[in-house]
Amino acid sequence: MPYLSRRDFVHYAGVGALAAAARPAAAEALSVGIPRSLAPAPFELEEATIAQLQDGLKSGKYTARRLCQLYLARIDEIDRRGQLRAVIETNPDALAAADAADAERRAGRVRGPLHGIPVLIKDNIATGDKMKTTAGSLALADLPAPGDAMVAKRLRDAGAILLGKTNLSEWANFRSTHSVSGWSGRGGLCRNPYALDRNPCGSSSGTGAAISANLAAVGVGTETDGSIVCPSSANSLVGIKPTLGLVSRHGIVPISHTQDTAGPMARTVADAAALLGVLAGADPDDPATAAARVESDYAKFLDPKGLQGARIGVARAKVTGYSAVADHLFEAAIDVMKQAGAVIVDPADIPHLGEYDDAEFTVLLYEFKADLNAYLAGLGPAAPNKTLADLIAFNDKAKDRELPYFGQEIFTMAQAKGPLTDDAYVEALAHCRRLSRTEGLYVVLAQQKLDAIVAPTGSPPWTTDLVNGDHFLGASSTPAAVSGYPSVSVPVGYAHGLPVGMSFIGTAWSEPTLIKLAYAYEQAARPRKPPRFLATADLVAP
Repeated sequence: MPYLSRRDFVHYAGVGALAAAARPAAAEALSVGIPRSLAPAPFELEEATIAQLQDGLKSGKYTARRLCQLYLARIDEIDRRGQLRAVIETNPDALAAADAADAERRAGRVRGPLHGIPVLIKDNIATGDKMKTTAGSLALADLPAPGDAMVAKRLRDAGAILLGKTNLSEWANFRSTHSVSGWSGRGGLCRNPYALDRNPCGSSSGTGAAISANLAAVGVGTETDGSIVCPSSANSLVGIKPTLGLVSRHGIVPISHTQDTAGPMARTVADAAALLGVLAGADPDDPATAAARVESDYAKFLDPKGLQGARIGVARAKVTGYSAVADHLFEAAIDVMKQAGAVIVDPADIPHLGEYDDAEFTVLLYEFKADLNAYLAGLGPAAPNKTLADLIAFNDKAKDRELPYFGQEIFTMAQAKGPLTDDAYVEALAHCRRLSRTEGLYVVLAQQKLDAIVAPTGSPPWTTDLVNGDHFLGASSTPAAVSGYPSVSVPVGYAHGLPVGMSFIGTAWSEPTLIKLAYAYEQAARPRKPPRFLATADLVAP
């Protein structure tokens, strides 16, 4: 296996009628074209929060059906007939589900803050309905999922409306060492709504672009290493990567049972907190959730004065220095936190960064083969592709549609791995846990008595390059990803109109603290601006 730097690893493991089915995959997915600026019509739900939508539902100004119709028309305008390609498929049953939610409301039953709220979910999250669950691959395009993932079930039980599935970096960006984030064989190329020639990051690319572009109220992404926080940063969203086990992974197309998690992506911290309250919970089908410390209401931690007296550590070594503009916005965010009363501990560097990158990749290769084979086996005898080896063969046969820009080197590396009893796997996993947890984040958080560590989430979005792959500069996602600890990315500003984010990183089950800190920062800075759908970056803007 070639040496993989942390930059290289996150590059490809960022580890994503009106209610119509998915667009035709073969021709359209390969038609990427040259982007041109969009000029969407004024949208009455622009930047609408969950609280505002609920107020409209309570007052009778809106119904759940009307909200769905408005968002579906928005999807049709700028995603289907435009160029965004963030939504891989809309739900043909969305309006019927909205009608049911409206009937419940009229009968006096409101299930919670997401009742009647349209939500988009990533296309690696199974739904037992008329929508597909494909991880963006044509290999799964003709096979219905056997049932809802727990994430989808919890959303439905909360009264949310599953509006559709979002595009993603195919197989959650764990297929090629030269991948293009946001591209899938089924969905085509997802674009960044701030500048359409820029990348939305991944792998939760479609969720990031769609929620930023106001195609739904909130969305669900998944992360193995960076796949929630990076597209949140690149699309000026709040993204919560939960503690491993807070949210069930049952029914989600896997990469790694030691790192995978689903999580909220939203335009505000309050909306992300509301969504997390629905997603979080124990699930007998996911043993990792047995020890979950779940809060009944994450909204109670939304304290605008939450930074007062908080001890915030500033990580610098190996997580800054790769982007001058990201560093500049990060410094300004630190000043905002100081002015809001935070105690800044600077520096508070994270030990052993870069020392477990190769081991992390080894763990993911082993777990991907084992976990994906188990997932495929669970699809039943009708599944045409039952193993990773079958997928490799499928891609080779369909290379004109599945391998037009980059290959499947990671697939073949994973296929060459043995069982999870191999010494190489056992030793790599122990190495990762020791350096990322007990000798890593835990050490600096405990020794410095920190409430959280902050670092730039990543650089401004890079130009999409289908020839050379992603132009990835750097990120801070790996320590939380490998340790299984939580992180929350929030917008901090723009460089030439391109978004930049900052991550709050904490210890296990510290979501309440991170939400409090992130909300207080958001209220002090008010950083988010909606996208302008420019063809390219505004190089005149600061």
